Amino acid sequence: MLSTPSRPIVATHWGNYRARMRGRIVGLDPVEGDPDPSAIANGMIDALDDPVRIATPMVRSAFLEHGYQAGGKGRGSDPFVAISWPEAINLVAGEIARVRSSFGNQAIYAGSYGWASAGRFHHAQSQIHRFFNSVGGYTRSVQNYSFAAAATILPHVIGDTRGLGSGHTSWRSITENAETIVAFGGLPQRNSQVNAGGVGKHILASSLQALSGNGARILSISPIRDDMADDVEFEWIPIRPGTDVAMMLGMAHALIAEDRIDHTFIETYTVGFERLRAYICGDADGIARTPEWASAVCGVPADIILDVARAVSATRSMLMMAWSLQRAEHGEQPCWMLIALAAMAGQIGLPGRGFGFGYGAVNGAGNPVLPVTWPSLSQGTNAVEDFIPVARITEMLENPGQHYDYNGQRRVFPDIRMVYWAGGNPFHHHQDLNRLRAAWARPETVIVNESWWNALARHADIVLPVATQLERNDIACAARDRFLAASHKVASPFGEARSDYAIFSDLAERLGAGLQFTEGLDEEGWLRRIYASARSRLAQQGLASPDFDAFWEQGLLEFSEPADHEVLLADFRDDPVRYRLATPSGRIELFSDRVAGFGYSDCPGHPAWLEPREWLGGALARRFPMHLMSSQPARRLHSQYDNGAFSRAAKVNGREAVRLNPADAAARGIEAGDVVRIFNDRGSCLAGAVLFDGLSAGVIQLSTGAWYDPVDPTDPATLDKHGNPNVLTQDRGTSRLAQGPSAQSCLVEIERFRGEAPAVTAFVPPRITRRKRSRASE
Repeated sequence: MLSTPSRPIVATHWGNYRARMRGRIVGLDPVEGDPDPSAIANGMIDALDDPVRIATPMVRSAFLEHGYQAGGKGRGSDPFVAISWPEAINLVAGEIARVRSSFGNQAIYAGSYGWASAGRFHHAQSQIHRFFNSVGGYTRSVQNYSFAAAATILPHVIGDTRGLGSGHTSWRSITENAETIVAFGGLPQRNSQVNAGGVGKHILASSLQALSGNGARILSISPIRDDMADDVEFEWIPIRPGTDVAMMLGMAHALIAEDRIDHTFIETYTVGFERLRAYICGDADGIARTPEWASAVCGVPADIILDVARAVSATRSMLMMAWSLQRAEHGEQPCWMLIALAAMAGQIGLPGRGFGFGYGAVNGAGNPVLPVTWPSLSQGTNAVEDFIPVARITEMLENPGQHYDYNGQRRVFPDIRMVYWAGGNPFHHHQDLNRLRAAWARPETVIVNESWWNALARHADIVLPVATQLERNDIACAARDRFLAASHKVASPFGEARSDYAIFSDLAERLGAGLQFTEGLDEEGWLRRIYASARSRLAQQGLASPDFDAFWEQGLLEFSEPADHEVLLADFRDDPVRYRLATPSGRIELFSDRVAGFGYSDCPGHPAWLEPREWLGGALARRFPMHLMSSQPARRLHSQYDNGAFSRAAKVNGREAVRLNPADAAARGIEAGDVVRIFNDRGSCLAGAVLFDGLSAGVIQLSTGAWYDPVDPTDPATLDKHGNPNVLTQDRGTSRLAQGPSAQSCLVEIERFRGEAPAVTAFVPPRITRRKRSRASE
């Protein structure tokens, strides 16, 4: 049994902390040396034993009485019944065995979304996938909600995804060399609080201050002013949401018209420029994408577009794009066009210059990293070949056996009979929740490992209570950082909660795969194995680390920055033959024959402005004249710990805050603090009004993550009482290429709510009834 040091470390996605203990945990203090620590962590403490904590295994009453034949229409509204762990394991194992036997493993969708824990062992996504791979496999998802469109288009353009999730030009290289930063979507500090796997030191604020101190010109192109920190000098260029590609095309036309293109770079390192140039200049369709044309689309004055284009070509420039821009219809296009602009300027592969995606989206983007690949829990091999793009869950459940396009493939949606979810919350990160809720009733069985009665747990048949990060031991290390941390258990599991590992170990044993899943190791055994592997990999790079027991007592190892700072595509620039890209041509493809060959009208062979269905310049704006920006929240990670006091302190009248421009508010008779109704044809929600003059007119901002709280869970057109923007966002693929989420293409209207607003019940447990008769006990 591992001991807990007197000042234990807790490693989270938003930083490393030392726990203050007075018999129980009472506080989390940021570790020394973090220049800009996040306050999110303390929201974990009061949520440990709050009223919506799940104490025992629970079964939906109708499912307990009738089994899978009960159907799924009562999910989200039926009461639950408590059962024992032996009953729960038998019931879950029996359902898995039934589905496997009757329909095959491909009929099981094992959903998970990664961010449940920063730890390498108690990582829900790894645990659930390892378990199902040990019992024959499962239908999986590919991509992620963060940057699915970018991750699909970039390999066609530059051969891989460097500069998107990893491999960025480092912030130090940028601060020492760049003269102009053009940030499409800004660099929001609320996002940079977090990082998958954890945070050693928060770097965005200090990097921006260094840039500003060195006299760099920082341009934030966003409809939201505080998408850039207000303590650095920057120029805010408000833009109409979803039109960044048009502005980039206008800039490109200016570079062509004024002959500011680096022709040597274009000829040496790219292919397809003439095809792109013809489109920009309107050779085929007669539409020249001039700064004036771009201004009419994006709302940025033509002289500013021209000024930015000249700055990009005349100075040492870095072009950045937030991940959020590609979470929109045709989200592939701004990624491709940003690279094209950087290529025209000829600065790709030079120190501090070129392009990159997601700076500010997570803390690790641009962080100098160690040349070490950290170990993780092996997931094994999946014997099932079926998969879906991650954002196509609803379509999969609605359309079993139907065909769809994806990245040049013609695929078929599998027939899913069971959904098993551990980690993440689809009723947070998916779009058009009313449509999802209807599709969610289709599977025969839904099983969830969860800690709290959020919407995912309420829409399950069987709920298994899971210990939280504070209630288990782990090891954290991030691919985009330079630390290795123990994460010590600082609280006993609530009620009968167990770790995912303990749950899956019992299920694997019950299904005859116990040893394959556990390999004979308990929690401590796995942590020792993972640390031994990490220590060996560090040693190969000449980096010393103590033995496990000393590490566990010390709690945190931090390693110095490497001497050489990464520059994206520097090797390719130095030698484009030896370091040819993994594209068909070996070069940057400004026109792609392969993409053009797919024949997708919504993703042609070069970057283009394709008018989305929902934007302020379209016909739908006459009915719904406000563009909804659903951003990452400042006080939680996604929907995690929305029930905690830190998140709830920012609510307005108990509901998520929606920000709107004072002029838009006045036109609708809305005042600060009012309860407002936001609506479109997909749904409606209530929120609390906050007036903010740093929003473009016609734009509202409602952060994601408020726990979904429908007035009537049985009504597909019901009102969400709490302010979840995903009752409003459209569930449509970015294009047939990537099939990514299009949440940021969303038009709504907003009005003052009349009458008495219904009470928020998101943090009230569902009905728990006494059992009648359990099939599992027969």
